[in-house]
Amino acid sequence: MVRRRVGIMGGTFDPIHVGHLILGESAYHQFSLEKVLFMPSGNPPHKKNRNGASNEERVEMVRRAIASNGHFALSLEEMHEQGYIYTKETLRRLRAVHPDTDYYFIMGADSLLNFEFWNGPQEICDQCILVAAVRNHMPLPELDQKIAELREKYQADIRKLESLNIDISSRTIRSWVAEGRSCRYYVPETVIEYIEERKIYGGENE
Repeated sequence: MVRRRVGIMGGTFDPIHVGHLILGESAYHQFSLEKVLFMPSGNPPHKKNRNGASNEERVEMVRRAIASNGHFALSLEEMHEQGYIYTKETLRRLRAVHPDTDYYFIMGADSLLNFEFWNGPQEICDQCILVAAVRNHMPLPELDQKIAELREKYQADIRKLESLNIDISSRTIRSWVAEGRSCRYYVPETVIEYIEERKIYGGENE
């Protein structure tokens, strides 16, 4: 039986921007994925004190950003407030429901450097393929060394994502909006319209 291949783009998406979309599209093509799940986190462990859009607003921004792409899908798997959500738990649930699927977990190279400090790195490696997106400010030898270390330590399947890197952060977008600066071309027009309509980030002092 041919196994399915599904990508996971997790994050706060506060807000989602073109960098996220480019990584998802690149992974879809490079690894011949069936689809890419955009999975906003309802209560991320590493951002316990957040100021920004509400869960509802972040979900709607993702929904609008990916609406025109047939192989992108919104997943609410991590969108609840009953406690902090860990990647290992999400993967465990997904694999229990879809045992015929290989999951490709897309992460930035910065996240890969800190991967050993995540909750349950061995369990994560046992349940998915890690896809590392290279960032411009990280020399490749450093990334290659980290990948080699993680492969040996966890018997991890780690792939490098070949993609154009738009070095922009959601934090920067939020600060631009707060300053009244345009984020056109960095954020989909439909998302910009929603931010302006809801006056999201307008009072944020970054």
